[in-house]
Amino acid sequence: MSGRVVLVTGAASGIGRAVAEAFAADGERVVVADVAMEEAEKAAATFGALAVRLDVSDPASVEAALDTVTDRLGPVEVLVNNAGVVAGGGPLIDLPHEIFDRVVSVNLRGTFNVTKAVAKRMIEAGIAGRVVNISSIGARQPTAGLGHYEATKAGVDALTRTAALELAPSGILVNGVAPGPVYTPMTAGLMDIPEARQAWESRIPLRKIATPADLTPLVVFLASPAAGHITGATIQVDGGQLLT
Repeated sequence: MSGRVVLVTGAASGIGRAVAEAFAADGERVVVADVAMEEAEKAAATFGALAVRLDVSDPASVEAALDTVTDRLGPVEVLVNNAGVVAGGGPLIDLPHEIFDRVVSVNLRGTFNVTKAVAKRMIEAGIAGRVVNISSIGARQPTAGLGHYEATKAGVDALTRTAALELAPSGILVNGVAPGPVYTPMTAGLMDIPEARQAWESRIPLRKIATPADLTPLVVFLASPAAGHITGATIQVDGGQLLT
């Protein structure tokens, strides 16, 4: 079979689905990995991918999913750590501990769990693979009420740098993509409120909210041979928001 095996977590919808579809369009063998199996199967069916259930917060679920992928397609050669949640919001002094713990378990622990398991298998198989982590400009520019989410993305950026350093001798490149606000099913409830959308857009020099299609070319590039001398970088796709 031609094409690399590309695993995208949280790929049943939103950014993850767009990324998975972009890789499939390039002829890669794509795995739509998500805890929501029904939605993952529907997404995978639309572009000829394999759907697997994967709970990134659970190491046993990660290993079971990777066993399935290896049996069906072969070892993972490209990993996109996209799975993430916000789970709620509010000032830190009022934020429930369970919301903080949930976001840490998926966004930060989940990225660690999947990277650890996939990278270990890449090394054992002698694969000079690629890892792309979906971060956020919130790791560098705070927004009141989202401190819990932004803290996890800062952690993802740190993991990206450390993994890049440690995995370089094995030829595994690790990079990140940091979007600003993106219109997805997760954010639609807020973005569809005109006042809220205007507030977000007022912070962006290009004056528009991104779509998943604005991110996919960079993710695909970072996983390509053309990016063969880039590792440890996290690149923003934010319409210039970090300039303000």
